[in-house]
Amino acid sequence: MGMTMAEKIIAAAANVETVKPGDIHTVELDRLMSNDGTTHLTIDMYHQLQNPHIADVNKLVWIMDHNVPCDSVKTAASHKKMRDFAREHNIKFYEGAGVCHQVMMENHVTSGELIFGADSHTCAYGAVGAFGTGVGCTDYLYAMVTGKSWLLVPETLRFELTGKLKDGVYARDLILSIIGMIGANGANYMAMEFGGEGLQTLCMSDRIAICNLCVEAGAKTALMDVDEITLTYLKEHGREPKHIFKSDEDAQFAKVYEIDLSTINPIVAKPHFVDSVVDAKECIGIHIDEAFLGSCNNGRIEDLRVGADLIRGKKVHPLVRFLVVPASAEVYKQALVEGIIDTFMEAGAIVMNPNCSVCWGSCQGVIGENEVLISTGTRNFKGRAGHKDSFVYLANAATVTASAIKGEITTADQIA
Repeated sequence: MGMTMAEKIIAAAANVETVKPGDIHTVELDRLMSNDGTTHLTIDMYHQLQNPHIADVNKLVWIMDHNVPCDSVKTAASHKKMRDFAREHNIKFYEGAGVCHQVMMENHVTSGELIFGADSHTCAYGAVGAFGTGVGCTDYLYAMVTGKSWLLVPETLRFELTGKLKDGVYARDLILSIIGMIGANGANYMAMEFGGEGLQTLCMSDRIAICNLCVEAGAKTALMDVDEITLTYLKEHGREPKHIFKSDEDAQFAKVYEIDLSTINPIVAKPHFVDSVVDAKECIGIHIDEAFLGSCNNGRIEDLRVGADLIRGKKVHPLVRFLVVPASAEVYKQALVEGIIDTFMEAGAIVMNPNCSVCWGSCQGVIGENEVLISTGTRNFKGRAGHKDSFVYLANAATVTASAIKGEITTADQIA
């Protein structure tokens, strides 16, 4: 019997010929990413070990992104702990470079790797055919100390994409539609694999956005077929694939979904669940207090271009705060070159340094009681972006920008 992409990556990492869903294997990790959300906890546990050591420091990448710059004395202490430990142990360390997953995609991840990240959206790395999965501090520490971990081989859901997205419809709408279709538990501990002729119409930014949100359907990881778009992206970033895996023709999938991209419409996920999705037009007229364009899901240059093209020559509604946060310093610099930052600032938007910002919900732009945020962030759980009695709607970059202009949820075609 053939194997899926996820199974092949695990088999290679476990140094065995074949694996099947339900097997448990000890695997060698290629990379270990951690950010300031939990690294201070990992460090505390590390110092409690009888024989503290790092198996291979070259596998570690630590990125400060969740509270940057720090917002309190408590945060400053945890940042200092992370910064000092990284310096002491010569760990690759980024501060001010941007959101962890964007930084990893720009500088480190390649096809065929098995990567643990101390962040749930590590599944974004599947955009280049890498098995990325989020882990907690204890699992991260074990992998850091031994270079290894264990994995239960997941079943795989296959998504065959055909057609092409319509103008004004984006990859974010596609993945929100899929999450709405299968539910927030629809891929629990499964791999979500994407391929088909429709994949060829999606650029790398689109692919990152799709894989990034797969965890919101419960997925263990997300993977996309490696093609010329993948290889070109890696070459442009100075990397070669470790492996190029493709699911065998006789691979066993838990289920195969066929999705015609031309049938997808702009989507809004309503509070307080990511799978509470509706056509964006059903939310037109809902008052907003804040809009957010950024995050590891939708803060790349392609997303900023969408927003800038829409808001150029217009103004942010006087009762709305519009936060624009590039996903990385590289994205920020490109936006400066293209005049995108000027466009947003002239419109009255607040342009922030690259970081997680209001998507993380504990520093920049938090919203108060009964306030409403429309966001390109990753989650809309109760209290995610501030007060427990606030409301978060998720939408694409065009809908978020149009809403910032109108002062209420609206779609791009409603902005003259």
